[in-house]
Amino acid sequence: MIDKIGVLGLGKVGSLVATLLSSKYEVEGMDQTEPDEKFPFKITKGDVSKDETIREFLKDKQAVVSCLPYFLNIKIAQTASDMGVHYFDLTEDVPTLNAIQKMSKGSKAVLAPQCGLAPGFIGILGAGLYSQFSEIRSVKLRVGALPLHPMGQLGYSFTWSAEGVINEYLNDAEVIHNSQRKMVSSLDDVESININGRQYEAFSTSGGLGTMCETLDGKVDMLNYKTMRYPGHRDAMKLILYDLQLKNDRKLAKEILNNALPLVDEDIVLVYAAVEGKIEGNLRRKEFSESYRRITLDGKDWRAISWTTACSISTVVDLVSEGKLKNKGFIKQEEIPLDMFLASDFGSMYDTYKDPK
Repeated sequence: MIDKIGVLGLGKVGSLVATLLSSKYEVEGMDQTEPDEKFPFKITKGDVSKDETIREFLKDKQAVVSCLPYFLNIKIAQTASDMGVHYFDLTEDVPTLNAIQKMSKGSKAVLAPQCGLAPGFIGILGAGLYSQFSEIRSVKLRVGALPLHPMGQLGYSFTWSAEGVINEYLNDAEVIHNSQRKMVSSLDDVESININGRQYEAFSTSGGLGTMCETLDGKVDMLNYKTMRYPGHRDAMKLILYDLQLKNDRKLAKEILNNALPLVDEDIVLVYAAVEGKIEGNLRRKEFSESYRRITLDGKDWRAISWTTACSISTVVDLVSEGKLKNKGFIKQEEIPLDMFLASDFGSMYDTYKDPK
């Protein structure tokens, strides 16, 4: 049973994670700066990059949720594991995933990275679909976090970490193609996709599948994840990152893009999954397609990307606390039953707040 939870990083997502969890648990948040707003949980100011700070913060807690940039997570996961504290994060970074998966062997606590939207909910959703099949031919997962009203050629706004976006655009993506696990270049394999009558483009990006290639190795002919954007975005990012060589200076790329793309209040999250294969000997296709917009909780507005990410990781924490998931070792997102997830206190938000068609 989890009583006390620490949340590291109180930005757009972390502050909502702590808010949601504080409705059921004793929560303490930590950030380098104190938020301007008031929240219903205790807040401590501290340098999250220092191990001694993290150890002091975790000494009276049973779980920690990291909503920090991906490059800080390996050390925090190691510290949590050493202290027997359950660890959860939102990372899309594959090397971070691999390091945490390796350290989970023999751990007395849960290590559950990649609990956000993608990776995270999209993997739970995909598994919920493919679990209905006796034979799986293909699994295609697509997610887009976008401004509702795009402007300019990029048609984009950084509603979450710029570091994370650049990371997933530049690192190679793992897929299964012709039954073989392989790495492909991100920003490639562009396709057109129509959702709710609006046209988008989708292209390969790193990290969205989490551990699913490992899970489905030898069981599927095709498995891939793609990010959805408004048409033209991918070509513009190719120009910026490759033709202008900003791929070699990620810090500068982040500064330029953050300066160029102001944060918007009205955003939309698109989630699409399609599985093909056989059910009772018949070739079938199962699909899921939903969109989500900004919501208001207790008088505060939360962007779509913030609440869809926050409710996903909060659900995994809650399911571990309630004993519905294992209480030690590594948790793969695709191991979490979709029905259980959507029936939970926080996971039910995906049904409650889905965009009316």
